[in-house]
Amino acid sequence: MSAPIVIHRPSATAGRRVTIRGQIAGLAYDDQDVIEFLRRVGLPDAEQLLDDPSWVQWRGGRAHRYEAA
Repeated sequence: MSAPIVIHRPSATAGRRVTIRGQIAGLAYDDQDVIEFLRRVGLPDAEQLLDDPSWVQWRGGRAHRYEAA
């Protein structure tokens, strides 16, 4: 089973698209944005999930980096 949260590669203009269970949650410019998206869908302990590969898959680029590609 793949992770339900995907943080996609950085865009050409900065920021990373975030999808949760296949639905676009928004464009994150830092970890706080991702945490807010996760809280909005009912994951109150979102901070602990960012480095858990069973929950979050970071695609392209380094984890926690949001600069333009």
